[in-house]
Amino acid sequence: MIVAFSLVPSGGRASREDGGVADAVAAAVRVVRDSGLPNRTSSMFTEIEGSWDEVMDVVKRATEAVAEYGTRVSLVLKADIRPGRTGEMTAKLERLQGELDKQQR
Repeated sequence: MIVAFSLVPSGGRASREDGGVADAVAAAVRVVRDSGLPNRTSSMFTEIEGSWDEVMDVVKRATEAVAEYGTRVSLVLKADIRPGRTGEMTAKLERLQGELDKQQR
């Protein structure tokens, strides 16, 4: 499965003076990268690919890391659950590029 998720702390010391939460997000991304699972981070979401149990464990630990920065955490999560498939985080993009290339001809 592929999960795209975003975590944001609030309350307590959740945001810096400029309103940013980069330190909290960095803590979450560190958990994801240390997991060893395929992942990608963009300006709005982090994607991670693995089995249900692997991915949800990482999301839980990332959430706990962000919780250190505030009194509450907002989690947005979207999942593509496709049993038996691996490598889809890259393969989906390759299929899309193939279609774009075909349409350009």
